[in-house]
Amino acid sequence: MVVSEADNNYDVIVIGVGAMGAGICWRLARRGLSVLGLEQFAIAHDRGSSHGRSRVIRKAYFEDPRYVPLLHRTYEMWSALEDAAREKLVYRCGCLNLGPPDHPCIEGVQHSAKTHRLDHERLDAAEVHRRWPGIEPSPGDVGVFERDAGFLVPERCVTAMARQAEASGAEILTGSRVVRWSARHGRATVQTQAGQFACRQIVLSSGPWLANVLGVERGGDSGQADVSGLRLPLRVERQVQLWFEPNKRELFRVDALPAFIHFTGAETFYGIPELGDEGVKVARHHGGAITTADDIDRAVRPADEEAVRGYLRRHLPQADGRRIDGQVCMYTNTPDDHFIVDRHVAHDNVWIVGGFSGHGFKFAPVVGEIVTDLVTEGRTDHPIEFLRAGRLLS
Repeated sequence: MVVSEADNNYDVIVIGVGAMGAGICWRLARRGLSVLGLEQFAIAHDRGSSHGRSRVIRKAYFEDPRYVPLLHRTYEMWSALEDAAREKLVYRCGCLNLGPPDHPCIEGVQHSAKTHRLDHERLDAAEVHRRWPGIEPSPGDVGVFERDAGFLVPERCVTAMARQAEASGAEILTGSRVVRWSARHGRATVQTQAGQFACRQIVLSSGPWLANVLGVERGGDSGQADVSGLRLPLRVERQVQLWFEPNKRELFRVDALPAFIHFTGAETFYGIPELGDEGVKVARHHGGAITTADDIDRAVRPADEEAVRGYLRRHLPQADGRRIDGQVCMYTNTPDDHFIVDRHVAHDNVWIVGGFSGHGFKFAPVVGEIVTDLVTEGRTDHPIEFLRAGRLLS
C-alpha cells in the first residue's frame, strides 16, 4: 500500500503495528480519528514480540493486583473482537499457577484473586497431578487454578485488530521503517522510506525497537532511549519458545490440560496445551540474553532447548518428545516489569507505549482504548497511574 502525498495528513500516526499498535489503530479509528499505522515488516510478523501461536491470558495477576481492572476490560474487548472478526481468538482452558506456597508469585496470585474476588482454587501437589497427570509438581508445591483463563492466538489477534482498524477507516502501511520524526507546536511529521507524513499526534508503540524510534527524533540510533535528557531504562531480552511432541498426546491437548506457569525457585517456566498437532508449548519466562532488536540471535541453539528439556524431564516427562518447532521472540523490560503508557516528556502530542516486559500481549485492546482516551481527551478513567514513565526517572 502506498499513501499519496495529497492524503498524508492524519489525526494520529502510530509507529509500530504489533499487538499494541494494532489495538491502538483499531480503537482510534473506531473513535472516528484519521489514523495511519506504520509497520516496518508485515502484519503479524515473526520478528518482534507478538508471535508464537499462543499467549497466556489470566486475571489472577501475580505481577500486581492493580492490573486486574484493566484485565476485566480487556477480556470484554477480546470477546467483542472475536464476534466482529468471526474467528476463534481465545481458548478458555484455565490457568494453573504452580510453585512453593511461600513463593512471592504464588502469594501474588492469591492476593490478586482474593482482592478482586476472582474464581480460583488452591490445590495440593497430589491433587494437581490427579487432575492433570501430565504434570508432576515438586513435593510441597501448591497450585492456584483460575478457571476464567487460557490463551490467545497472537497472529490471529493482531491480524483481526488490524483488519478491524482498516474496516473503521485506518490506513496501515507495511514494509516501511521510520527514518525520522519530529513534533513541535501541535504538529508532527514522520519520515519513512515511503515518504513523509504529517499528523497532529504520534504514538510510539514499536516494541523492542522503541529505544531506536525514540532516538531517531534527532536521527540517532542508540541502544537506550535518550530523549531531551530523559533516559528510559529499557532492556531487550531474547526469549525462546519451543514446541514438543508429547509421548502421550491425550494428556496435553487443549481439552485436557490448562495453560500453566510453574515457579520452580530461581526459574519460571510456562506451558500451553496442544492445539491441533502443533505440539505442547513449553518455555522459560525471562532469563534470556540481553540484546537489541536488530542484533538478536534468532537461531534456536542446543542450549536453549536443553534448558527446557531439563524442566520437561523433571515435571512433564510425557511431553519430553521430539522438538517440533522453536521460535525466538523478545521482551522489552522495564526495571520494575511494569508497562509505560504516558506522554512524551518533551512533546505534548507524542505518546510512549512500551516496556511490556513479557506479560503485556493480553492487554492490547484495553491499551488501545487507554491511548485513544489520552489522544482525544488527555486523560483516561482507566487506572494507569502506576504505568507513568516518571517512576523510571533517576
